[in-house]
Amino acid sequence: MNLNLWLIPVLPLVGAAINGLFGRRFSNKLVSAIALASTGLSFAYTLFVTARFFSLPADRIPHIEHYATWIRTGAFEVPFAAQLDQLSLVMLLVVTGVGFLIHVYSVGYMAHEGGYYRFFSYLNLFMFFMLVLVLANNYLLMFVGWEGVGLASYLLIGFYFTKDSAASAGKKAFITNRVGDFGFLIALFLLVKHFGTLEYGRVFEQVSGMPVEASAGLLTAIAILMMVGAAGKSAQIPLYVWLPDAMEGPTPVSALIHAATMVTAGVYMVARSNPIFFRSPEALALVAIIGAITAIFAASIGFTQNDIKRVLAYSTISQLGYMFLACGVAAFSAGIFHLMTHAFFKALLFLSAGSVIHALGGEQDMRNMGGLRTKIPRTFWVMTAGVLAIAGTPGLSGFFSKDQILWKAWASPHGGKLLWLIAVFTAFMTSFYMFRLWFMTFFNEHRGAKSDKREEPVHGGPADHRAAHANPHGHGHGSHGIHESPWVMIAPLVILAVLSVVGGYVGVPHALGGHNQFDQFLAPVFKFSAEAMPAGEHPASPAEGAAQHAAAAHEDEILMERLFTGISIGVAALGFLLAWLLYVKRRDLPGRITEALGGLYTAVRNKYYVDELYNAAIIQPIIQGSSRWLWRGIDTNVIDRTIDNGAGGAQGISDAVRRMQSGNIRSYAGWVALGAACIVAYMIWMGVK
Repeated sequence: MNLNLWLIPVLPLVGAAINGLFGRRFSNKLVSAIALASTGLSFAYTLFVTARFFSLPADRIPHIEHYATWIRTGAFEVPFAAQLDQLSLVMLLVVTGVGFLIHVYSVGYMAHEGGYYRFFSYLNLFMFFMLVLVLANNYLLMFVGWEGVGLASYLLIGFYFTKDSAASAGKKAFITNRVGDFGFLIALFLLVKHFGTLEYGRVFEQVSGMPVEASAGLLTAIAILMMVGAAGKSAQIPLYVWLPDAMEGPTPVSALIHAATMVTAGVYMVARSNPIFFRSPEALALVAIIGAITAIFAASIGFTQNDIKRVLAYSTISQLGYMFLACGVAAFSAGIFHLMTHAFFKALLFLSAGSVIHALGGEQDMRNMGGLRTKIPRTFWVMTAGVLAIAGTPGLSGFFSKDQILWKAWASPHGGKLLWLIAVFTAFMTSFYMFRLWFMTFFNEHRGAKSDKREEPVHGGPADHRAAHANPHGHGHGSHGIHESPWVMIAPLVILAVLSVVGGYVGVPHALGGHNQFDQFLAPVFKFSAEAMPAGEHPASPAEGAAQHAAAAHEDEILMERLFTGISIGVAALGFLLAWLLYVKRRDLPGRITEALGGLYTAVRNKYYVDELYNAAIIQPIIQGSSRWLWRGIDTNVIDRTIDNGAGGAQGISDAVRRMQSGNIRSYAGWVALGAACIVAYMIWMGVK
């Protein structure tokens, strides 16, 4: 059966090409119609493919469609081929579904912007590359999509290219991702060298015959290099610094990059490569440690940010850390489950933040908001659904996916108490700073852009106030004309709010009375990992009277999981209560606390000075070395002087030779006589010798 999977990415590419080449001559309505039609048709065809997928026999999954041979040299071959299995199907639905809703929202949000056709062309191009990344059946084609989303994100983050901050943010994202991509490329070279192929199926078949490495070896090297690439794309320590600055792009770009697409590419790559990672305990441990540190590190910075989009940006970094933590404890399906639910509520939160910014004429500083729940009630209610979901409110999507990660961090053979403790404390921090955002934005009185009333003292330099001024590309009519967003913006928010509420019910665990259909659905993708698990880690097979003991152990595990679920609910409630106390009941306390903390608060407020450290330790030495040593030292003083001196020497020699050609016959005769004398003298000397 041929599903023509190539249509899914090609449709957005056609939209990007039409708007990119001819959109300048089109009206905004025609531009948006082309962009929405291309992504809408892609989503519709994905739904059709989904329906056909469930009719495929088990032995035909993964479904692979070979279109052409890309590279062939000796026994090495790379095809243009698409692969559809349970993992890629989930990603397709998330990317096309959430991506389409963001396109719809953008029609209203970008209605009064310049470069309208250019924006939608870039947006469609981004979708094309992300879908190539997801559908690829080999690492090289994945790398094409991988690099493509990096290019498209550079264009989208720097959309307001006349602003220095936006142009710098785009370059920062592009360069930081190139650092990670270097590691990914080296991993691909090792795969070619040792396995002779880059196709998933052939690589994983060979890997499945290899034992779990007792110490660092080939698979560990490949997995760690892949993790370097994933850390760049998914903004993990130490390559996370590009993502907060990506807020310089339009809000729909933030939602697209931070929710459903680019930042999840690293998580997808690690999950796709699970047979490699599972056979390297060192690499798994590294993934878990980086994920845990990133989660708590970014959450702590989110405590002190006042720009509504930056709070959500650091929240994204923290939630991506959760996904990596899940993959690091070998709970790959839990990581993908959180990837899906995060796409729902984080896209909702970013787009809702955009609706708030639209209503306030470009205002992004939460200290200048407040009291908006009665002024923009529809935005308030949909954003409330997103805040409750990410905080882990029982029954909402984020509760189920985050709870699975917390449980796996404790119970998995690759987990541990410290990882669980970091994860559960991060859950408390997430609840606190998200409810802080909620209270500062929608409750108390409206403070306005010129109000001196602050929940917190202002620290830092002028950069701290950048978001407090009206965005030159802002929306709305300022604080005196606060108004609700149009329905073209609200409708996608309502759909995402519904998904944020009910989206987690596909993965209700056994301990809470469900069957975890999501985990069962993805199980075939992680079969090689299950086969690699040491015998002692498999569920016990009840035999010879051991059934009762196994049942009792299973019951104890369920009770323990319920206990841990209660703990996660408790920390979420504690975060809510603390935020309510500080930002509703006793609003004088945050200022007093920050003054008491002094330098510690200032350090966190300034993001631990990581950007400044990178600038002093890496960027400035490169700039100084390039200008002082490479340019002035080598290029100017060595290369240029060598060329200049060579030219000067040639000119001097030619000038001397030119003077010999005087035109004087007696001078020529003298030179002939001198030459003849030299020849005679040489002949006499040779004869005597």
